[in-house]
Amino acid sequence: MSSQRAPITALTANHRNQQATLYCGNLTAAATPEMITELMTQAGQVKSVHMPRDKISGQYSGYAFVEFNTEEECDYAIKILNLIPLHSKPLRVNKSQLAGTLSDKDGVGANLFIGNLDPEVDEKLLFDTFSAFGTLHRTPHIARDDATNEPRGFGFVSFTTFQASDIAIEVMNGQYLCNRAISVEYSYKKDGEGGERHGGAAERMMAETAQSGSAQAPGMPPALPPAMGGSMMPPPPLPPPMMPPRAMMPPPPPLMMGGPRGPIPPGPPRPPPAYGGYGNYGMAPPRPPPPPPQGAYGGYGGAYGQGPPRPPPPPMQ
Repeated sequence: MSSQRAPITALTANHRNQQATLYCGNLTAAATPEMITELMTQAGQVKSVHMPRDKISGQYSGYAFVEFNTEEECDYAIKILNLIPLHSKPLRVNKSQLAGTLSDKDGVGANLFIGNLDPEVDEKLLFDTFSAFGTLHRTPHIARDDATNEPRGFGFVSFTTFQASDIAIEVMNGQYLCNRAISVEYSYKKDGEGGERHGGAAERMMAETAQSGSAQAPGMPPALPPAMGGSMMPPPPLPPPMMPPRAMMPPPPPLMMGGPRGPIPPGPPRPPPAYGGYGNYGMAPPRPPPPPPQGAYGGYGGAYGQGPPRPPPPPMQ
């Protein structure tokens, strides 16, 4: 990281790059701009540091605005420096926002009161425990004594949705945190009458309206208002998709005997020969055996295959 010192300026919000500026709160009276600059330089190159002073006492108000050169350095500083202790107090480091741009300091109203906290519980432990149920609207806050800075045994956690806060109450109410069973419930409204708590039907309806408005895709036309009578007519059903007509092909001509469109179909099967004929089906009768040679058994008595004997010569005169 660069070791160049950042100028200690009193820039207004209009002169700062808000996307690269973070808010650093929960500072003690001993914190100075030089100290904050030295701390933030570990995350990136700091462009300016502004610590407002109290108009009456002239002392620092306990928070500062730190501007970095790039948005990436600002996001990295928030990631590694949030809830880091400085003078025994955890820093609250998050993205800075212009005055009036926040929808509500209390968010949607999903604010919880965490009671019966052990003295060992700090803001980081609350953050790690309750951030598992949903996105937190701001860093958890633990009430502390102004003189001794000791925790007073209760704190506050704020979610961005009522779904997350409802689950946190259902799961964590009565659970042990550092050997103490904590109580988790919706906190009282600061400007409420008669001890009204957050999480009412009006707040939930407003939160749903805000979420549905922000969830609408950009460039899409707004939803049509309901028809007279309080109900909206359903859109007509879409017609079924048209199937392309099949091509009509003429039927093939009949097969001609001996024609070019295929072999001649086989004729009727031949009748088998009658039983008792010669040989097997479909075979010609065997040839007769050749006649026996002359001189065989019952012949002239000559050898096999020889003709009859010659007659004797006539007598001599």
